[in-house]
Amino acid sequence: MDPLRESPQEPVPAHGTRPSSSDPGAAELPWWRRITVPFEVVIASVVVSAMLLLTVLLVYQVGTGARQAIIAASDDSAQHISLLISERVHHIVDPADATIRLLAFDPIASATTLPARLRRLPVFVRLLEQNPLLSAVFIGYSDGQFLLMRPLRNAALRARLEAPAEAAFLVQSMARERSAAGPAGLVGRWNYYDAQLHLLDSAVRPGYRYDPRSRPWYAEAAEKNAQVLTAPYVFFTTQEVGITLSQPSEDGRAVIGLDVALTDLGREIGELRLMPRTEIAVVDQDQRVLAYPDMSRVLVRDGNQPSLKLRTLDGLGVPSLQALRSFGVKEGPSRRFVAGGEEWLAKVMPLKSQRWEGLHILMAIPTRELLADVNENLQRQVWLSLGLIALMLPFGWLAGRRVGRSLSGLATQAQALARFDFRRPAQRRMSPVREVRALGQVMDRMSDTIQEFLHITHHISAESRMDLMLSSVLYELVRATSCTGGAVYLVEAQRAGLLRTARYCEDPEQQSRYAEHLPMVFFINPAEPQDGDRHEDDDQTTPQRVLRVQLRTRDGQPLGLLVLRYRADQQQDDVHFRAFVEKLSGTLSVAIETRSLIEGQKKLFDAVIRLLADAIDAKSPYTGGHCERVPKLAESLMQRMCEAEEGPFAPVAMTDAERYEFRLGAWLHDCGKVTSPEHIIDKATKLEALYNRIHEVRMRFEVLWRDAELDYWKQYVSGVDPVRLQRELLQRRDRLQEEFAFVARSNVGGEFMADADIQRLTTIGRQVWQRHFDDRLGLSAAEKMRLAPVPVRPLPANEPLLADRPEHIVRWGARKPPVEVGNPANLWGFDMVLPPQEAHLGELHNLSIQRGTLTAEDRFKINDHIVQTIVMLSGLPFPPHLARVPSIAGSHHEKLDGTGYPRRLKASELTLADRVMTLADIFEALTASDRPYKPPKTLSESLKIMGHMVRERHIDAEVFRFFLCSGVWREYAEQFLPAAQRDAVDVEAILTSMN
Repeated sequence: MDPLRESPQEPVPAHGTRPSSSDPGAAELPWWRRITVPFEVVIASVVVSAMLLLTVLLVYQVGTGARQAIIAASDDSAQHISLLISERVHHIVDPADATIRLLAFDPIASATTLPARLRRLPVFVRLLEQNPLLSAVFIGYSDGQFLLMRPLRNAALRARLEAPAEAAFLVQSMARERSAAGPAGLVGRWNYYDAQLHLLDSAVRPGYRYDPRSRPWYAEAAEKNAQVLTAPYVFFTTQEVGITLSQPSEDGRAVIGLDVALTDLGREIGELRLMPRTEIAVVDQDQRVLAYPDMSRVLVRDGNQPSLKLRTLDGLGVPSLQALRSFGVKEGPSRRFVAGGEEWLAKVMPLKSQRWEGLHILMAIPTRELLADVNENLQRQVWLSLGLIALMLPFGWLAGRRVGRSLSGLATQAQALARFDFRRPAQRRMSPVREVRALGQVMDRMSDTIQEFLHITHHISAESRMDLMLSSVLYELVRATSCTGGAVYLVEAQRAGLLRTARYCEDPEQQSRYAEHLPMVFFINPAEPQDGDRHEDDDQTTPQRVLRVQLRTRDGQPLGLLVLRYRADQQQDDVHFRAFVEKLSGTLSVAIETRSLIEGQKKLFDAVIRLLADAIDAKSPYTGGHCERVPKLAESLMQRMCEAEEGPFAPVAMTDAERYEFRLGAWLHDCGKVTSPEHIIDKATKLEALYNRIHEVRMRFEVLWRDAELDYWKQYVSGVDPVRLQRELLQRRDRLQEEFAFVARSNVGGEFMADADIQRLTTIGRQVWQRHFDDRLGLSAAEKMRLAPVPVRPLPANEPLLADRPEHIVRWGARKPPVEVGNPANLWGFDMVLPPQEAHLGELHNLSIQRGTLTAEDRFKINDHIVQTIVMLSGLPFPPHLARVPSIAGSHHEKLDGTGYPRRLKASELTLADRVMTLADIFEALTASDRPYKPPKTLSESLKIMGHMVRERHIDAEVFRFFLCSGVWREYAEQFLPAAQRDAVDVEAILTSMN
């Protein structure tokens, strides 16, 4: 909770100061204000009036809101329909656009004879079958020749084109053909094909004359040398509404064209109608109807011509759309109008297309149909409200009578209050009800004053949080003394001013004015005399005064200031009131001082613990943020267990003290790592001590390399065959390179060391190099002590390449850890195996580590951190409510099967807190991405490994199952793991594998 909280914990009465015990002002009231009425009449009248007013307001508000919501929803739906229609137009045109662009590169564009062109018909067939909206594919040539292929999709079209019944395609051509009578000329020919492109019939049509060069689609495309899209029109042959798309061929000698039908567009916009009687149409800028649910109404005969044309809005015969025509087809918000004796809601929207401009979508919805459900619902609500009013009237009357009768007994209860029975609340406001007014004169004098003082004492003694205590005490004090408000200021740490810690104003409307007189920060004037603790300030704008009482510690140091505001016409100016406030402030000062000391010590303790955890995390990159992440994960999991309402952890509950104890144990779980040697924690290679000794080994190989060269030159000078010497030198060099590479790989510890590899290390280590310098020079005292038992060898001395020397053994000294069961110094119940020596730095011993880089001695040094954690924490004088902190911090390496460390605890000895800490420590270690010695594991890998650990009884099964099902792992991953680690996790599979 905010320590600067400004609202009290308990409800605040709405009235101001209490009236006096008598009511002298009542006699001065006008006669009409002295009239009282029976309580049952008041209740019944209020019920009926409130229900009537509520009914009117609700019906009006619901009706208006519903109408506006439905109209707004229809607007949104209309916009969505506009987008759908625009998208459908794109779906119609875009495939044709892609098709014609491909045809521009087809060999048919350069074919000069009809047979050559007919050989490309399979391409046309495939295009027509893939796009059922294509009505025809055609190509015109610069010399007047022409070829068109049209699918015959229905019997009516076959009859119109005099095609055989089994015909599927018609090919119309104008091509040059030679005749016996003369030179080649343009001949019109119609070929009919079935679905397999077998020629069924071929006929010369002398009357068929078609020059593509005179057609707009050809002329415009050839002139612009670009793709051309015509405006929608009615196809003469198929009587369909459609468009023509044309584009010059790649060589420019021909123009390819496609007829695309728009027939399906009308059917689709019909399916998009919001209401059954909704009218919707697509028109162009000339008001021609391009699409309408009933496309048969769109086409009309063009005068006496056999061809058809598109109707305009006026000719469509739809009154609602015709009315839109009279308004002018303009975009804008929805508009209401009357057409055909009915109100309509209309919307005009643009058809968004980069190819056409001026196309609009018109939509008209009958208002009665749109708002039918709203009107019906409003009528139902009106009747329901009237029924409730009729039902509530007798209940209000009866309730009023019962309350009025019960008020007569409140006089007796007032006498009980005078006998110190403060369990029942009292009415303080003057009421027009005569029974309540009669009792008010008694209860105003014997009210809650004593109860408020008892509350003050209770809050001071019982409330542990200072902010809650100050707010509660201030609230009770203001109420008990009939003040209008007040504040408590506490000295800041810098002692430069007073910070407002609690504030209360009886009238919420006066909060802003009180903020001016009771500021957040109140500065102390050092020159102000300190012996005058009471100050009275007149406020000229409002008749109020301020009483300030300084709060001091027992040794006289300033703690803060208690400020009370009261009206100038009240009787708080007497000596008794001031003396009471001063005495109460003394009690308050002691409570503030005590709580300040407790909270300060607690904050300091928490800060020291956090400092220790941060220091351990900063000590080595191998621990990273481990000491911070583990407690956060453990606290989150424990909190979720406390919130569980079912399952094995439903009974789990923790007090604030237990939560704090668990949090301390979690933050201190690795505090023993401050004693762990960094060179062991950070040991990344097998030969690493305080530095990586592989460099020493490499230098020895360098010496052997030089020895090989020296041997070469010595024998060369002696007259040995130089060719053989060169070959032997190269072989020796290659062997040294390969052997050092093997030793270096073994030093990394990334792979399992087989026995054969260890034997090879021994063989390589037997090679000797010659030492010419004293190995006893420049040593530390500890090194000299380890070398003392070793005899000095004369120089030059032959040294093995790799060896385990006596000086590599570091014996246990006086600080031998008491971790064995029989050790009398083992006071903590440790049960661990102690290595025979403190450290073994032997080169072969370390290089022969089969897994990882740590020897048994190194491993013990690392595991010793938990021993030191328990030893360190057990030596601290924790209070009783924190007595389990050492156990919580030091048991996260124990296992359910009793094979853990440092105490080999059994499952029955492990608490829930221990099991939670174990899980949190393992999960964080598996997923940590800031460990240089290992790559981070993904969520799925980590949880699968933990599932395996459950089967081996290293982790508690119920805790792990709750961890999976609660999703705590997912929340932790989102906060701490990078996206690359947050892969998909099959929780059910992991749970199944546990069983």
